[in-house]
Amino acid sequence: MSQQTVNIRILDKEYQVSCPVDERDALLQSARALDERMRAIRNSGSVIGLERIAVMAALNLTYDLTKLESKTTGQSLSDDAFQRLDRKLSAALESFEQTTSF
Repeated sequence: MSQQTVNIRILDKEYQVSCPVDERDALLQSARALDERMRAIRNSGSVIGLERIAVMAALNLTYDLTKLESKTTGQSLSDDAFQRLDRKLSAALESFEQTTSF
């Protein structure tokens, strides 16, 4: 499967993430959702620090995913879908860590 580098912007920072060509739109949509969630957490003023905001956003999104999965009757994300999600999250977090550790 062909890979491409996609530029995403989260909390006014640019990140380059590699993903399969056919998953580009999903990655961009995920980045927008993460950006919105992190902005909401930052703007609430209850969490300080970019790393803590990222962890809280990841925790909230994972909770939402788990809730959604439990609501589906007999249907769950396949192992392949979880692996793709895990790869995307890992790549985004790695990119985030590289830009924040100086």
